[in-house]
Amino acid sequence: MKTKLTAAVMLLLSGTPAFAHRLDEYLQATLITVEKNRIAAEIRLTPGVLVFPIVFASIDTDANHVISESEQRGYEEKVLRDLSLAVDGNPLRLRLVSAKFPSTEEMKEGLGEIEIEFEADVPFSSHNRRLIFENHHQSRIGAYLVNCLVSRDPDIRLGAQHRNYSQSFYQLDYVETGASSTPFSHAWWSGVSGAAFLLAFARIAWLWRARTRRLRPLV
Repeated sequence: MKTKLTAAVMLLLSGTPAFAHRLDEYLQATLITVEKNRIAAEIRLTPGVLVFPIVFASIDTDANHVISESEQRGYEEKVLRDLSLAVDGNPLRLRLVSAKFPSTEEMKEGLGEIEIEFEADVPFSSHNRRLIFENHHQSRIGAYLVNCLVSRDPDIRLGAQHRNYSQSFYQLDYVETGASSTPFSHAWWSGVSGAAFLLAFARIAWLWRARTRRLRPLV
């Protein structure tokens, strides 16, 4: 269920300029989840077929055309070094949670996604909070998307969101209150949000596959 819900909202910004040149760009879509003491995020990296050699070379550091586990770990660390996350002006230390790499053939076709999950602890400072996320990974060929899930915690209310044109910079204002909620309210919101995300997933997945088929190069 978590994977489906994540995929459902990962590409909600499909009308943005980042989708205009899939073949020669490295699409990097980040989904952020805000919690009281933690920020969780997932980034999905999809190289277009024309930039696959550049991306693959940055992973396959020994140039033997096989990605080893150590090379995967090295690339995961490289991606995290190129990301920055701060709340209320305080830089947060990012921790790798998990990572998944597609097959080389999938990446060559422009369909394989590298999935990296990471998180950071957030110390409390005030009720009115500001999150800033930046992504500078492979900036020469990068095409960035970033969005935030509506929190299931009713004590957290998302506010204004600001992005630069390339979406390498993302700012979110949110409010963290001390109000408590009943178990019923949590269950109700979980069900409503889950249904909405699954409906979005069906449409977004169809658009994504259709766009990919249209943009594949002629042979």
